[in-house]
Amino acid sequence: MKFSASVKPISYLKTHASRLIRDLSDNQGTLIVTHNGQAKAVVQDIRTFERTQEALALLKILTQSKRQIRRGQAKSLDAALTSLQRRIKAFKNEEI
Repeated sequence: MKFSASVKPISYLKTHASRLIRDLSDNQGTLIVTHNGQAKAVVQDIRTFERTQEALALLKILTQSKRQIRRGQAKSLDAALTSLQRRIKAFKNEEI
């Protein structure tokens, strides 16, 4: 994605807001807004924003997982499955 094609001054945003929003929505893009020649804000369509947030959440989970593994706080797959089976069995017993 080339951001250089998606850089607009704030004055352009003010006068063409409706068109920019429609274009962002149709093209699932990102717009960089400048003020006095410097990048100051980013405008994204909602789908792009949601994908970005989901990607950041996954990266955060991966980082936390790596940290837990380094600290020795991880379970083996067998231990995790056994624990999960116990919890499912307990849950089913509560339902009856």
